[in-house]
Amino acid sequence: MIRFLVIAGLVYFGYRALKSVIGQGSSRKVSSSDRSTGKIDDVMIKDPYCESYFPKRDGVLHRYNGEDLYFCSENCKAKFIEMKK
Repeated sequence: MIRFLVIAGLVYFGYRALKSVIGQGSSRKVSSSDRSTGKIDDVMIKDPYCESYFPKRDGVLHRYNGEDLYFCSENCKAKFIEMKK
């Protein structure tokens, strides 16, 4: 039984080693020009009312005194507006 486990282990590790050697030759290296450097998918911003962080694209926009404010929900936006009255 032990002999079978040792042989199975050697076969498995040999297979993994052979696969990594073959895979290295055929894999394409990604150059720096292929990557979109400097491109940010989205930024995290802080809700001015509840102070939680959320992605800007999911935010609720409200203009207040000429400034764009983003809220995590309509509820926080309404509470902020009520607080500022």
